Amino acid sequence: MAEAMKPAPLKILTLNSIAGVGLQRFPAELYQVGNDTAAPDAILVRSHDMHSMDIPASVKAIGRAGAGTNNIPVDRMNLRGAPVFNAPGANANAVKELVIAALLMAARNLLPAARFVDGLSGDDKVLHKLVEDGKKQFAGLELPGRTLGVIGLGKIGSLVADAAIKLGMDVLGYDPEITVDAAWSLPSQVRKAHTIEEVLKAADFITLHVPLVSATRDLINAKRAGLLKKGSVLLNFSRDGIVDNGAVIEALAAKRLRAYVCDFPAQKLLGHPQVVALPHLGASTREAEDNCAVMVADQVRDFLEHGNIRNAVNFADVVMNRESAWRVAIANANVPNMVGQISTTLARASLNIHNMLNKSRGDLAYTLVDVDSAVPDAVIAELAAIKGVLAVRYLPTN
Repeated sequence: MAEAMKPAPLKILTLNSIAGVGLQRFPAELYQVGNDTAAPDAILVRSHDMHSMDIPASVKAIGRAGAGTNNIPVDRMNLRGAPVFNAPGANANAVKELVIAALLMAARNLLPAARFVDGLSGDDKVLHKLVEDGKKQFAGLELPGRTLGVIGLGKIGSLVADAAIKLGMDVLGYDPEITVDAAWSLPSQVRKAHTIEEVLKAADFITLHVPLVSATRDLINAKRAGLLKKGSVLLNFSRDGIVDNGAVIEALAAKRLRAYVCDFPAQKLLGHPQVVALPHLGASTREAEDNCAVMVADQVRDFLEHGNIRNAVNFADVVMNRESAWRVAIANANVPNMVGQISTTLARASLNIHNMLNKSRGDLAYTLVDVDSAVPDAVIAELAAIKGVLAVRYLPTN
């Protein structure tokens, strides 16, 4: 008896160095993974800018080993019904630790003090006198009883809030779109603000933890910077475009801001004595890179093999346990009667639906259908021809 042919391996293209512990999640007998893979089924990326890239037509999904997806042309992927996965929360602890370090750095004027010491010269006796004479200008403040304003209460914001409370700080939080899961994980001591303006007026320190979208670009602008509590400190470890750097410089000059600490250097900020700009270190720990790689690899693999969607920025979560060997996954425009047309097409082919799940998010919807028998190619083609269907994949397990 002839041996059954093995299916062709699924292909994964890597555009950056992805942590090996994540790439190991793709079994060698099922996947071909590399940075020169032709006709890939999926792409894994970290910081590579894909906007000018000619993304192969074979690509069915993109996985971002991190949280932000600004380097990925999500709108173009929407048109082909391809999910763009990210790894929310996988780097949360790394960012939280850096924010707390920045908070302490700003409170105690550590970087200006270190710069002062680096500029000294002389023998130990001279240095001692210079240090004693100069240290008064770097006197800082202690955190207990100070108010930290947290704008954005997702995983990172919640962790920062919890750490600040343990340091004795009062925390005022603002997030109009907080999820149920985030609300459950938020410390009960966090006071709720109703507006960003309320936070800016009341907080001694403000930390930003929101995604960069059209509504959050220049979230801290000249108008809002004018509301800052005099002598406050602004921390931005979220995204570059959320803060108007020109507004920050003006607020520093007006002494509304005492310091600005961020993870995003810019020409306007370089050399300013009250600015600490770090080289985008937020997720730069071995643990965070491993966590992100594992999380996004598992999501991409689950999608390619079973059609499940979890943590995509452009589709709702659609996860259905398999109870049948024959599954069809359909991405489509979110328009009326799509589920009806899918069901009718399968019924005409005498295919019994064993289980079905449909969810939508914005303009896109996604349907998983398990049926009780094999689906002919002609039926897959008929489903693909339905107006509004963007992609159809047949995912049998045998």
